[in-house]
Amino acid sequence: MKFDVVIAGGGFAGAYCARELGAKWGPIEGPKRVALIAERNVLVFYPMLAEVAGSTLGPLDVVHPLHHFCRDVTVLQGAVQRIDWPKRELLVDGGRFTRDQTIQCDKLVVALGSVTNLSQIPGMSEHGWPMKNVADALRFRSALINRLEEANLTPDPAVRARLLTFVVVGGGYTGVETTGQLLGFLRSALRWYPSLQGAPLRVVLIHSGNELLPEIGPNLGAYAREVLERRGIDVRLNCRVESLTMNRVNFTGGYVETHTVLTTIGNAPNPVVSELGRELKLEMPHGRIAVDGTMQVPNIPGLYSVGDCAAVPWNDRGTPKTCPPTAQFALRQGRQLAQNLLRERKGAPARPFTYRYLGQLATIGNHEAVAEVLGLHFRGFVAWWLWRTIYLAKLPGVFRRLRVMLDWTFDLIFARDISVVLPPPDEVMRSIHLEKGERLFAEGAVARAVFFVRRGAIDLAGGNARQVGPGELIDQDDANSAGCWTCTAVASEPSDLIVLRGRAYQLIKDELKIVPRKAAPPAPEKKKG
Repeated sequence: MKFDVVIAGGGFAGAYCARELGAKWGPIEGPKRVALIAERNVLVFYPMLAEVAGSTLGPLDVVHPLHHFCRDVTVLQGAVQRIDWPKRELLVDGGRFTRDQTIQCDKLVVALGSVTNLSQIPGMSEHGWPMKNVADALRFRSALINRLEEANLTPDPAVRARLLTFVVVGGGYTGVETTGQLLGFLRSALRWYPSLQGAPLRVVLIHSGNELLPEIGPNLGAYAREVLERRGIDVRLNCRVESLTMNRVNFTGGYVETHTVLTTIGNAPNPVVSELGRELKLEMPHGRIAVDGTMQVPNIPGLYSVGDCAAVPWNDRGTPKTCPPTAQFALRQGRQLAQNLLRERKGAPARPFTYRYLGQLATIGNHEAVAEVLGLHFRGFVAWWLWRTIYLAKLPGVFRRLRVMLDWTFDLIFARDISVVLPPPDEVMRSIHLEKGERLFAEGAVARAVFFVRRGAIDLAGGNARQVGPGELIDQDDANSAGCWTCTAVASEPSDLIVLRGRAYQLIKDELKIVPRKAAPPAPEKKKG
């Protein structure tokens, strides 16, 4: 498969670039000349993603099929694994049955965006819920409802308190908007749980900076914090998360006991983009490909980059800057690059990217928002009305705009839906993190899994007392005939473990021929004399 132009990445930048090229080349030339490679076959409208987690909008309200949006181009669903620029080839993994497909091109637009990397904070990848796509929003929504169901079931006040404590890490747009939606959803849902009436509901927002929403300015950020605190949210500023476990969040100067942590931090350069930069020895400020004003990589004809993975120069009213990684810049970069490619085809010079900054908006729940539009600041209900009006106008597709309007109208009248639309995950194997002194299980608890220690050490007290180190198992030999643990397990240092349940443990046991440990023979008695 070979195309004149291949666009790698189905976000705002890549999708709008493909859409513009398809509209100009038409239904006959377009599909033969232009290909869009996207990991998912939908364009996600990220500004409304928090409302999916808060059950204000449905998942189909915030996505648009790329086959519909990018007409007259070839849309290919697959994950780009590698870019071999000297051969003008991309290696694409399309799924279970279509792996390792090679796509060739004459010109390449790199619009792969960024990825989420939570490995920098111990326990974050094991216990943090990311908010990157629609699937993440749906999983988090289901987790919220499941926490309410478990809190409704348990009589233990300490367990109930942890189940009803929710922590959001990151005070940017996603963190603030999701926090507002989270509190609104929980308060709406609690009316259906009579046994939880009066139970302490706690929402904590942790941010490492001096003020929330640093992109929108300190005044509006301070207003957003005041509104959230007035609604009962515990906002912690100048706090950096140090580690997560299955029971708590440890941060600068303290900790919060919880079973639910949403993380909106951890953006990292796409590994495919980083590898391309190393191979071609590109300038990569902050992991983004440095391009010129026309979005072409300097000294490499035919290679372009736009969106979050590109450092596009921008003249902000006479001040030279780099475009921020936001949707309003990405979609305009995509359009401008498409127009440049069409101009190059006709032999005309490409035009540099120019854009007048319009502002930023962020909703904080309860019909309130903050907004900066053309240098003017708005807050409260007026800003919330502006937020909904502007983003509704930008939402692709007339049908989806009508559906979003209906959903928003119903949200004003009816309670939010608390149906769990995703089945509980079949976690036959998962990773957990423990800090020093944290208990894994107590003596007498039901043994529902076995544990493989990857890093650290676990002390077992009572029963078969010993220390379990890396590469060792805590398994059914430490349980009695009733299936309960005969010891208490506590981490003697920060530790990472793999939890094996059901058939996963059985399979590994059969493959590795794991046999029960035998008690050590008694030491021989010393002869007297």
